[in-house]
Amino acid sequence: MRAFDVAFGTTRRQSLVRLALAVILVGGLVWVLPRRQPGQGGGHHAAHDASLDAFERAGITELKDGQRGPAFQLASLDLRVASLEDYKDRALVLNFWATWCQPCTAEMPTLEALWRAYKDRGLTVVGVAVDRGAPRDLIQPYVKNLRLTFPILLDPEMQTANAWRVTGLPATFIVKPGGEVAGFALGAREWHSAEMRALIESLLPRQRADR
Repeated sequence: MRAFDVAFGTTRRQSLVRLALAVILVGGLVWVLPRRQPGQGGGHHAAHDASLDAFERAGITELKDGQRGPAFQLASLDLRVASLEDYKDRALVLNFWATWCQPCTAEMPTLEALWRAYKDRGLTVVGVAVDRGAPRDLIQPYVKNLRLTFPILLDPEMQTANAWRVTGLPATFIVKPGGEVAGFALGAREWHSAEMRALIESLLPRQRADR
């Protein structure tokens, strides 16, 4: 069952931005209840609490074992077609965003930093743009201005976002090699923080992480 039907008028866009700014969970974002809730956004106290695990320190909600994300097949900004299956042998950070979402813009440099640090070690960062109609003349300058080099996919009618039960932006899912969804974050995160890197290190393909 989808979390909501998309009505992408100005009012709806502003509402989503407010949701993201406040980092409010509205309804069910994932397919099951999470195993545990993280510390508040991976903040200072959460990061240094020895009782918290890697997900909590990074500000990521861990999911129960065995959950798999819905398959998708989306056009990319460079006119290719990509599917979830393409990333099955790699750890995946799947980020749903839009050009009008200010928190999305704020975290983009940290996603790029994470991508550059781990792309040769088995991690792929993928951005899924949910701007209505996927206007390339809007998205391409945005990507160029932020100097983003990780893959950008286009979800013009938010069909994939709905399938993944995205209820606010940015929404990011961490997928293990093999396709199991390990966790999610609603709202901006510091994706290149020490806590986040420690979490990503634990999820990298073993043959690559052990080199």
